[in-house]
Amino acid sequence: MLKIFLILLLITSILESKVVDYKITPSNLKSQSHMNIKIKILDAKELKFPKKNGIEFSEISDLAYKDFRLFALSDRGFLYRLSVDLSHGKIDNLTLVNSMSLKDKKRSTSDKEYKDSEGMAFFENDLLISFEKKHRVDLYDLNAKKIDSVKINKSLENLSKYVSANKGLESVAYNEKYGVITAPEVPLINKNSKFHTIYSKDKTWSFKADGSISGLEFINKNEVLALLRQESFLALRRVTTLVVVNLNDCKNGKCKSEVVANMDSSDGWRLDNFEGLTKVGKNRFLIISDDNGSFFQKTLLVLFEIVK
Repeated sequence: MLKIFLILLLITSILESKVVDYKITPSNLKSQSHMNIKIKILDAKELKFPKKNGIEFSEISDLAYKDFRLFALSDRGFLYRLSVDLSHGKIDNLTLVNSMSLKDKKRSTSDKEYKDSEGMAFFENDLLISFEKKHRVDLYDLNAKKIDSVKINKSLENLSKYVSANKGLESVAYNEKYGVITAPEVPLINKNSKFHTIYSKDKTWSFKADGSISGLEFINKNEVLALLRQESFLALRRVTTLVVVNLNDCKNGKCKSEVVANMDSSDGWRLDNFEGLTKVGKNRFLIISDDNGSFFQKTLLVLFEIVK
């Protein structure tokens, strides 16, 4: 009887898992001729995993990849470890290895404290995680345990400067030259609303772009890739934009930037709420969408390459 139960459990788990091909590009390729597209879509998958450790794989807000290790973050305060093979320019053998709740130094959990975890990036062999509501950046180990708080720019410490509690630090990134960088989803209320600002602990860089910042990742020593999103009422139209910002080519605080992709659902792109971004190789990146826990939305994972 136990053997039969275990077999049924395994079959149910397999049926609940879904990593299937997904076509994100417009069906009419000619319609792309007028688009500003300087990326090549290499692969796209729709994801669905069964619960692991009682935790749903849902509402994914960011990704972090290093040395063949892929982590995903839920804005509900959950960290996931995945296994994936990207060696052939495809998303192969993707499996969910573990699901964990973010924990403080005493290993206890608090929904109030850790909900709204939004951005994530590797810092050596640990993970930087940025938050909304209580706008901050903290450092975690790979087992989801908090190590320490990270000092951020003083301009980001004043909660009253944010447009709203839900327009906080959606993104975080790191390299040795610039250190930890982050950005509010929309400009602070005392900033020019036409420009986004990226913050390190002591410096700022601004660039002009439409949409809300949902992800940041270093391309190389000086260039940052920014993931931005826009959506109309009831998400009848979605726009996902990728902008390259050169932090080493700025004048009067405004940096050189270039749109390398402007994907608009009204042009036939099959988009969802893309929030997460991570580098997986030279000029290669993954982005992932947040399904908002909704039956009507999907968790999409897309592998692409910048070909500018």
